[in-house]
Amino acid sequence: MGDALYAPWRMDYIRSIDRPAVDGCFLCAAASAEDASAMRDTLVLWRSGHSVVLINRYPYTNGHLLICPRAHKSEFDELSDDELMDLQTQSRRALKVLKMAVSAQGFNLGMNLGRCAGAGVPGHVHQHVVPRWAGDTNFMGIVGEVRIVPQAISRLYDELRAAAETIGA
Repeated sequence: MGDALYAPWRMDYIRSIDRPAVDGCFLCAAASAEDASAMRDTLVLWRSGHSVVLINRYPYTNGHLLICPRAHKSEFDELSDDELMDLQTQSRRALKVLKMAVSAQGFNLGMNLGRCAGAGVPGHVHQHVVPRWAGDTNFMGIVGEVRIVPQAISRLYDELRAAAETIGA
C-alpha cells in the first residue's frame, strides 16, 4: 500500500456520531451567539430574523456552509412560511458571499431530513450550501476516503465575514 493519507480532524466528527450532545444542539448555540467572539467560536457568519448562517466545522469542501432556522425545529414541515422564505433568502446571500470570497463556480444545495437520509444532525433542520469549482472532483474522496480542504477555517471565516459585510449580511 502507498503512503498514508491523514485527515485527523475527521475523528472528532466520527466520535460525535450517535453520541448525545453534551452542550445541547450546536446549531442552537450558534443561533444564540451574541458577541463577536461567540460568533467566531461557533463559526456564525451572520444571523437574520429567522435564520443563522455558519461554516460547517466538518466540511465536504472549503466554504461548506450550513443555514438553519434560529428556532430548534426537527421537521421541515414545522417551519413557518416566514422561516422557509428566510432560509431561502439567506441561501441566496450565501451564494453571493461564496462567489465573492472563494470564487465558487457552482453549488450543491440540499437538506438531509432524517437519520436514514444522511442527516448528521436530525434534531435541527438545516440546509447545506457546498461551493463547487470546475475540475474539483478527484480520486481523493473515492479512493482515499479523504476530502481536501485547502484553507484553515479561521482564515475562511475572516474572508467570508468580509464578503458578507460587503453585501450587508
